[in-house]
Amino acid sequence: MADGVVLVDHPLVQHKLTIMRRKETSTMGFRRLLREIAMLLAYEVVRDVPTELIEIETPIKRCMMPQLAGKKLCLVSVLRAGDGLLTGMLDILPAARVGHVGLYRDPKTLQAVEYFMKLPRDIDERQVIVLDPMLATGNSAVAAVSKVKQAGCSSIKFVSLLCAPEGIATLRAAHPDVPIYTAAIDECLNDHGYIVPGLGDAGDRLFGTK
Repeated sequence: MADGVVLVDHPLVQHKLTIMRRKETSTMGFRRLLREIAMLLAYEVVRDVPTELIEIETPIKRCMMPQLAGKKLCLVSVLRAGDGLLTGMLDILPAARVGHVGLYRDPKTLQAVEYFMKLPRDIDERQVIVLDPMLATGNSAVAAVSKVKQAGCSSIKFVSLLCAPEGIATLRAAHPDVPIYTAAIDECLNDHGYIVPGLGDAGDRLFGTK
C-alpha cells in the first residue's frame, strides 16, 4: 500500500464497485451505487474527527455523551463527476458546507483546465474533503487541492472511487500532506489517460451523456 493512501476494502464497497464497473450497468444504477459507496467511504474519512463530551438528558437520566468537536467540515466537489460522491457524503454529513471546483482535462495535453470555482468564505477554518471519483493522471486532483490550499486550508483529505498508481504518485508528490482515500487501486493508465480496467468516464456514466 502506498504511503498516505487508505484503501477502503470493505466487502460491501467492493461488491458495489464491481457492479459499477460493468459496462451494462444503467445510468440510474451507476448513480445510485456511487451514492451508496460515498456514504460508506464517509465513515472511513471522518473516523479520526475529534469528539467532545456534552451533557444531555435521555428519557432515563442526565449523562455525558460524545458529539463532534473541532473544526467543521467542507466538502469540495471537483466538477462534474465529483457531485456523484457529494450526494452520498451529504447524506452522512448534512451539516457540511460545500464548495465546487470546475476542471476539465485537455484531451491533448491531459492537463487540468479550470473553468469555475466557488468556495465557502470560511473554508480556511474548516477540515476540507476534496471529492473526485477518478484519480487518473492526477493533474486535476493536484490542481483542485492547490486551489483549496490557496484559499487558506491546511487540513485536507482527498476521496476517490478509483485510483491509478500514476495518479497516486502525482498527487502524493505535489501534496504529500494530503491523505488519499479510495475504494480501489487499479493497474495503470492507457494511452488516453483512462484508468485500466477502470469503469470508463465516471461523469458520462453518472449523467448519461455518452
